[in-house]
Amino acid sequence: MPSKTKHNSDVPQSADKPVDWLRLDRQLCFALYASSLAMTKLYKPLLEPLGLTYPQYLVMLVLWEQDGISVSTLGERLSLDSGTLTPLLKRMEAASLLKRQRAAQDERRVDIVLTPTGLSLKARALAIPPQLACAAACSLEELSSLTRRLHELRQQLADADIPPATSV
Repeated sequence: MPSKTKHNSDVPQSADKPVDWLRLDRQLCFALYASSLAMTKLYKPLLEPLGLTYPQYLVMLVLWEQDGISVSTLGERLSLDSGTLTPLLKRMEAASLLKRQRAAQDERRVDIVLTPTGLSLKARALAIPPQLACAAACSLEELSSLTRRLHELRQQLADADIPPATSV
């Protein structure tokens, strides 16, 4: 099966001058970065009534989907290492949103379980996606489509086999 990965030589040539490709406004990486910053800024006032930071909200989203998962599974889902995740979980445990407990069948594994307080936040969080759609001037379906496409892009980037850059 041929690889879907495109290399520099596979990129169609444009009538644009080569330097135009180095303009900041043409960089997908910057568009994603700036959008991520804007998204996080937008979430801040939406999450304040829930007492959550954006990273805590992401943890809660995963746990509302599947309560009682291991710390390592949570880290994989959020693409966070244990050095980042552990202090975040400690703060959330101190806020009585979740409990960390050793797995009965394997004491090396730490599982995360929502508390009643953590579970109760889910009903209040249901108001966030429509507010986000309104702020983005998109329907929930449009946001869902964009989200799917970004997941595809992330997977394509993760699967990309980019050869090392050569000196010019």
